[in-house]
Amino acid sequence: MRFARQALLLQIGLITLVTAIGFLLVASLLDRNLTDQYGERALGVARAVAADTGLADAVAGGSQQAVRDEAERARAATGALFVVVTDRGGVRLSHPNPDEIGEHVSTDPSWVLAGHEVVNVQRGTLGLSARGKVPLRTADGTVVGQVSVGFDAQHIETALLRLIATSAAFAGGALLVGVAGAAWLTRVLKRRTLGLEPHELAELVRQREAVLYGIGEGVLAVDAAGRVSVCNREAERLLDTRIETGSRAADLDIPPRLREVLLAGRPVSNLITVSGDRVLVAGHRPVRRDGTDLGGVLSLRDRTDLEALSQELESVRGMTDTLRAQRHEFTNRLHTLSGLLQTERHQEAVEYVQALSTGSVAGLGPAADAVRDPYLVAFLSAKKAGALERGVELELGETSWVPSAVAAPVEVVTVVGNLVDNAIDAARTGSRRPARVEVDLLADGTTLHVSVVDNGDGVSEALRERIFTEGVSSKGGGNQGLGLALCRQAARSLGGDVRLAEPDGAGGAVFVAVLPGVLESATGPVDEREAEL
Repeated sequence: MRFARQALLLQIGLITLVTAIGFLLVASLLDRNLTDQYGERALGVARAVAADTGLADAVAGGSQQAVRDEAERARAATGALFVVVTDRGGVRLSHPNPDEIGEHVSTDPSWVLAGHEVVNVQRGTLGLSARGKVPLRTADGTVVGQVSVGFDAQHIETALLRLIATSAAFAGGALLVGVAGAAWLTRVLKRRTLGLEPHELAELVRQREAVLYGIGEGVLAVDAAGRVSVCNREAERLLDTRIETGSRAADLDIPPRLREVLLAGRPVSNLITVSGDRVLVAGHRPVRRDGTDLGGVLSLRDRTDLEALSQELESVRGMTDTLRAQRHEFTNRLHTLSGLLQTERHQEAVEYVQALSTGSVAGLGPAADAVRDPYLVAFLSAKKAGALERGVELELGETSWVPSAVAAPVEVVTVVGNLVDNAIDAARTGSRRPARVEVDLLADGTTLHVSVVDNGDGVSEALRERIFTEGVSSKGGGNQGLGLALCRQAARSLGGDVRLAEPDGAGGAVFVAVLPGVLESATGPVDEREAEL
């Protein structure tokens, strides 16, 4: 038997049991109350009859006819079953059945004759009745007999049956309402559970828990009302925040792009976002069933390590492109040197080699001699070659000085590369010509200070406070606004920071980065260039 039917039968049985118990209790209370009411009614009539002092005088004087007439009038007026008057000896002086007159009463009258009142239900010569008995007193208070009044128990049963019938009708109606409510509740339960049985629901819950907490992706589900319905531990770890079930999506402390996706409810694939020190790839899928909007599911994947490898690969690719571009130039120089040697022009060959050795490193100018890290020099050389192709002059500042190698090349390349790329774009699209970008590198112990200046149109006041926020860009376009966020993330992961400095009088933008602990400790003697700096 299906659970819904079991629940319905159980509810009907429970309602029937409660109704039956209530009905029996009500019937018992009604029976007791009616019996008490008729007993009090009999006692009241007996008191009224005994209050007639003329009746007491007639009993004391032995006038049986007067007693019989007074009792009959009282019985007819009150509708009682009987009104019996006895003398002090317990002999009946009146009775509806004349044959009983002159006989002793069936119960001991001594308690009433002693001055007490009695109310009870007894069976006598006229059948079962509710009785009230009071002493009969003369004017001076002398007890000369008793007055006994009784009402037929059938009257009690008739009234009880009438009340029980009314109660039964009410209980039956309540039972029908309860059964209808139970049937409706069963249908609602079946609809809410999509017709699934409890064991099926339990199995679904176990499967959901196994899937949500067993996969390596973060899962955040929001219902149609915009409230969180499911969130696994991996999502909380990637977002670095505690997410309570039932909280509003608009109030979550998550990256703005993710919040917009959850609120908009549109499908999204491979959205790259930054959360704390992590680079995440997010996807969002709306969920609908039978045309009903059930909300959406946001999936999160950690791409931090992949992004770092991509940056490193980009740096290697840049150096390779630079070497490829300079290969022909070095080949021509070697051919020239080979020709001078083959023609035995040794002096010219020596002068040619000296001229080559005193030239700038990789075309970065004289300041390249003060940068001892080959990684930075090769990277900037590649950037310079790429900038020239785009019509932008990239120079290394004359005050640059890096006397030791870089110990964290990936983070340094991420920061410097993004700043330089943004500066090249700003200078190329700016209104000033020639378009120029200047990079200054300065070591302070193991801390590297980076300054990137361009002569573009600068950053507007409206964007200055939000330029490092993910999704905000001065370039426009839907896929912009991630580079500076990644740049600041990489710097802060080292304990440093990236900021936008106040522009100088020449316009453009000045970005400054502080990268602690990215340089190796400088060793060896200080040369003249270092001493001069």
